[in-house]
Amino acid sequence: MGLTKTEIFTEEQNRLAVMLKAMAHPARIAILQQIIKTNACICGDLVEELGLAQATISQHLKELKTAGIIQGTIEGVSVCYCINPTVWNELQQQLSGFFSTYELKTNCC
Repeated sequence: MGLTKTEIFTEEQNRLAVMLKAMAHPARIAILQQIIKTNACICGDLVEELGLAQATISQHLKELKTAGIIQGTIEGVSVCYCINPTVWNELQQQLSGFFSTYELKTNCC
């Protein structure tokens, strides 16, 4: 979707699309699952846990952080990442609302 076309959608639609796009990679899902599991994570731990290269992990973390899904703090030479609770809650509410709008019809194709 071109940048000029985003203006025809609501801010909420654009924000949800950005977050879902950031999550739309199996490595990023695995990273989020690991961060949730440990409730905080240092990048080196992710390399060991997921078996991906440090540069690959860093790129995926950058995408998740840019979308606001995770946040990080620098501790010496390490960066510790965790879920951004405000954005995570927003994502959860938007997806819940989105999925709840569908009503199963028995006469659909």
